Amino acid sequence: MDFLSTSAVNADLMFSATIRQQSQLDEMSNRALTNGIDLYTNKRYKEAAKEFQRAVGLSPQGLYAADASNYMAQAFLKLGKTEKAIDALEQSIRLDPYRDDTHVTLGNLYYSLDRFSDAEGQYKEAVRKNPSAVNHYSLGQAYLELEKYSQAEKAFNIVKRMAPEKANGDYGIGLSYSRQERYEDAIKQYEQAIRRDRDLYDAYAEIGFAYADMGDMEKAQEQVDFLEEHSPGLADTLSKYMYKVDPPKFSLVYSTDFFTKRSMNTPLASFDAYLTDPNASKTFTMKFAFDKEMDRESVENRANWSIGRSTGRGTGEMYNFGLPVADTEITPPRLPDHVFYDAKAQTAVVTFTLTQNETANGTIDPSHIEFTFTGKDKYGYKMNPDGDQFRGFSGIV
Repeated sequence: MDFLSTSAVNADLMFSATIRQQSQLDEMSNRALTNGIDLYTNKRYKEAAKEFQRAVGLSPQGLYAADASNYMAQAFLKLGKTEKAIDALEQSIRLDPYRDDTHVTLGNLYYSLDRFSDAEGQYKEAVRKNPSAVNHYSLGQAYLELEKYSQAEKAFNIVKRMAPEKANGDYGIGLSYSRQERYEDAIKQYEQAIRRDRDLYDAYAEIGFAYADMGDMEKAQEQVDFLEEHSPGLADTLSKYMYKVDPPKFSLVYSTDFFTKRSMNTPLASFDAYLTDPNASKTFTMKFAFDKEMDRESVENRANWSIGRSTGRGTGEMYNFGLPVADTEITPPRLPDHVFYDAKAQTAVVTFTLTQNETANGTIDPSHIEFTFTGKDKYGYKMNPDGDQFRGFSGIV
C-alpha cells in the first residue's frame, strides 16, 4: 500500500472515530437534558439547571445544546435569577442562530422586565428569521410600549393581512388607537375583533376601558356586567379601573353648626349667641364626603378650597337671589382655617371663621355660600366639575 492510500485510510478512520465520539457525546448530552427535564418537572430547579448546563457542556455544537440552554433559562427564572436566564437564552441564540422562537422567548422576558427597547430588538430578529403573523404581533406590542404608534399599526395591519380570519390584527390596532386616545376608533376595532372571535374577552374589557377613559361609566359598566358572567377576573380589573379613572366628586355635605338651608338676610347672631357682640368671631365646621379615596396632601391643602358668594346663573342660584347686597352683609373668608382628611371615612372636615360686624347686625345668605374644592384623588385625577361645589340652595353641583 503506498503512502497516499495509507493516508486516506487513516483519514477515514479518524473521521469515523470523530463521528462515533460526537454521537456518544450527543447521547450523553441528551441523557443530561432528559434528567434535567425530570428534575424541572419535580420543581428541583437548582439541580435541573446543573443538568442543563452539563448537557450544553458535553456537546456545545450538538443536537440538544440549544434546547438545553432554553430549559436552563426557565430553571433560572424559577430560581429568580433573571440575568442568568438572559445569559442562557443569549447562549441558545449563539448555538442555534436560525431559531426565531428563542428570540421571541428572550423578547418576552425583556418585555416582562419593561425593557421594551431590548424586546423590540429581539422581536425584530424573530421577524427577520420568520416573518409570521405571531412574530409581527409581538413586535407590534413592543412598539406600543415604546409609543411608536404608526409602526405598531403597520405591524398589526400585517398581522391582519396574513391572518384575516383571526382577531389579533384588529385587536392590536384597537390597542394602538386607545393609546392615542382615539377611543371611538379603538372601540370599532375591538368590535371588529369580537366579530371574528366572540370569546375574545380581552376585547370586551378594552371596550370598557375606552368608555371609562371617555367618561361614559354607564357603557363601561355594561362591559363589566357582561364580563362578570364570562370572565370574572377581567370584570374585576375593569371595575377597579373605572373606580380609578372616574373623577372624584362630593357624595355628601353636611354641618351641625352652619345651617346652609337658611336663606337671605339671616342674622349672623342667629347661629350663636356669642355673635351678638360686635366684631365677635365663631368657627364653623363643614364635612365633605367624597365618593372615592382622595390624596391627603391635596385635600388638606387650604389653597385647593375656596369659600365665597355664589355667582351661579341658574334660577335662584345667585347670592341673595341676585338682589342688591345690603351693607350689613358679612363677607365669608376666601380660604378655610383648616382642613383635616379622614382617609377611612373619605371625609374632609373643613373649618372656617365668620366675624360679626362692628354694629352687631351682620347678615348672611347661608344657602348661597359656595364651597369649592379643586384638588385630586389618590390616583391624581382632578375633581369632577359636576360635583366639586356645594351650596345649600342647590346642593352638590
